[in-house]
Amino acid sequence: MDHDSIAMEHASGKMLAAVRDGVGLITFNQPEKRNAMSVEMWDGLAAILDAWEHAPAVHVVVMTGAGDKAFVSGADISQFAKSRSNADTQKEYDRLTSAGRAKLASFPKPVIARIQGFCLGGGLGIALQADIRIAAEGSVFGIPAAKLGIAYGFDMVRRLAALVGPAHASTLLFTGERIDAREAVRIGLVNQVVPAAALEQTAAATARSIAANAPLSITGMKLILEQATRDPGDRDMAAVAQAVAACFDSADYTEGRTAFMEKRTPVFRGV
Repeated sequence: MDHDSIAMEHASGKMLAAVRDGVGLITFNQPEKRNAMSVEMWDGLAAILDAWEHAPAVHVVVMTGAGDKAFVSGADISQFAKSRSNADTQKEYDRLTSAGRAKLASFPKPVIARIQGFCLGGGLGIALQADIRIAAEGSVFGIPAAKLGIAYGFDMVRRLAALVGPAHASTLLFTGERIDAREAVRIGLVNQVVPAAALEQTAAATARSIAANAPLSITGMKLILEQATRDPGDRDMAAVAQAVAACFDSADYTEGRTAFMEKRTPVFRGV
């Protein structure tokens, strides 16, 4: 793995990115607003993920919020009067943020959400797009759309229902009430809950474990998992077959078999 550290800033410093040891760290950096997501921050997220999509130095991505108050507390409501005041401006808001949303939804490498504090509304939507969610004790989750007079779109609701089931999704969506981290892990909204002091270390250990594995295997299995959650008629089985074949034809497969027989740690190169 690459031991060099590479740092970037986007959205006037409200989106931070750093790479070290195969792990890309994205920080939502607006702690004075509990990391509420602005349009500019969505642009920054898109730029970071675009730079990392094919970067061999990045094997896995961790997303987190600055400070200890929030992962992302939702959309930046201060922009609502201008960008989300009615259905027409909502369509424009969706257009302006679509690049970031699409990049996150289609990002081919594993994504971990490291959550501490508030994870609400659109912030929970971002966490839902991660492959793994690790939360600190004391974190708070909720979707207050019904309390704001809005409805969430199909993709977020479908992802929520796929994770927690329609019954728990109904409770979250219809009541708009918040739940704590223990309830979130009980219903399957998050993968793991740990003490706040152990959050960074736990997420880093998970990321390093993933980054040490064969890149083609990881991206292939992420693709296959994504296809498996689609309706049968929408599945790209040719892409699934290609992903499986690419792994079996790779030098990393040879290295993995050889390392297993020689009882040593494999050195994967992503080819």
